[in-house]
Amino acid sequence: MNTTPSKTTDPDTTAAPEAVTNEAPAKDALAKDTTGDTTGTPSEAAAADSATAPDDLAEQTDEDGDGDEDLESDPFVAARHGVGAGAAAVVSAALGVVALTGAWTGRVAAERETLIGQIKTSGGGSPAQQISEIYGDAWHATALVNGVFAVLALLVGVFVLVRPAFGTPSEKPQPTWVRAVALAGVALGVLGVLISAGMYFDLFAALPSAGAPAAG
Repeated sequence: MNTTPSKTTDPDTTAAPEAVTNEAPAKDALAKDTTGDTTGTPSEAAAADSATAPDDLAEQTDEDGDGDEDLESDPFVAARHGVGAGAAAVVSAALGVVALTGAWTGRVAAERETLIGQIKTSGGGSPAQQISEIYGDAWHATALVNGVFAVLALLVGVFVLVRPAFGTPSEKPQPTWVRAVALAGVALGVLGVLISAGMYFDLFAALPSAGAPAAG
């Protein structure tokens, strides 16, 4: 009888080497995966940054473009620039033309003075008085009304020309056509003032004088 104890195979002891053997490749694979993930993370981050960089650049460009567009003048604003000054310049030129050609207000004033003169001389009066009351006052009234229009044309034109020098400075200069029309209004106003003054003071043509009555 063999008293030597038989060798028994311990399942845990036998499986341990195999487990250790199997765990080694798993650890190597895990280490490789970890290394691959570690090395791949910067690459993916760089790729993501490079992918988002054009978008950020495009957004920044769009924002810069919007800022430039905001800084650019609006076409409607540019169109409205100088509208008030241009209208005033046209008004000045029109007033100057009216001062030279006459207006219905001057005609009405002349007719009124004529009627007043006829009323004053209806009870009798010398020929010189009739000429002065009926014709002279009417001419002077017309000259006075035309002179008022001429002065208005002169003042409006001068205001348009000197307006840029006062108030808030404008980024854009006054349009050339506005200054040209305003200058024309000033010239017409000065000419109208001179003519009206000459008519009012009888410098260009004196009132007719009545001849002495013939002796009977």
